[in-house]
Amino acid sequence: MTISYETVSENRSFGGVQGVYSHQSQATGTKMTFGLYLPEEAEHERVPVLWYLSGLTCTHENAMTKAGAQEWCARTGMAIIFPDTSPRGEGVANDDAYDLGQGAGFYVDATQEPWKPHFQMWHYITHELPELVFGNFALDREAQGITGHSMGGHGALTIAMTFPERYKSVSAFAPIAHPSESDWGRKQLGAYLGPDKTAWAAHDSTLLMRKRGYPGEVLIDQGSRDQFLDLLKPEALALAMAERRQPGQFRMQEGYDHSYFFVQTFMGDHVLWHAERLAR
Repeated sequence: MTISYETVSENRSFGGVQGVYSHQSQATGTKMTFGLYLPEEAEHERVPVLWYLSGLTCTHENAMTKAGAQEWCARTGMAIIFPDTSPRGEGVANDDAYDLGQGAGFYVDATQEPWKPHFQMWHYITHELPELVFGNFALDREAQGITGHSMGGHGALTIAMTFPERYKSVSAFAPIAHPSESDWGRKQLGAYLGPDKTAWAAHDSTLLMRKRGYPGEVLIDQGSRDQFLDLLKPEALALAMAERRQPGQFRMQEGYDHSYFFVQTFMGDHVLWHAERLAR
């Protein structure tokens, strides 16, 4: 069944169209909004698609307007999707802290109250939203890549390692790399999934790397002056990749912090990385 949606806005960008769309989500029980950039090629054929998962406090709009992805996607003939990071609205559980609740879904399906009724972001990102976009837009279901920043990098890596047959390429910008052992993780995974750490393992990219890895190459960029290095724990993931002999690159970028200026700087590298692999 095709999932219906509403058009919020559409703007011409680098020959393609940057759209913003909303729909009623069964997964979250709320209205959800997402951005989708379609290159000019989508007017006459299905195109590869890159999923971009954003970080804490972001909506669909932050990366859509700040990451500089559209020009690179236009050059390579690739679409890019910017989902929201959580359910929102009246009646949706929230917390006074910026790193829990609305804006901080952590790309998991919550099993604990008060989060369980709406915070079903794993299912939303991996099942419901794909059915909507592939049912309504000229996207190639067989050519999907996934990337993300910070909390979104965590989501991209865990989703790709869980569904490697679906995501033919994966990368991340400054991911929360070992949430089971970080204050950016223990708090949220405990709240959403409960105290049993065995339930957290499926959402920890360091643990997943040790257990299964990824069948293709992995690209990760991390800024050396990231103000959140102690929370991100990139060294844990880098070590897990080395121990597993995981193909790919883990690049420490000198002088860069955690901001969108960092993401902008290396967005071209990441889009080209995905375009090459999705064209194979």
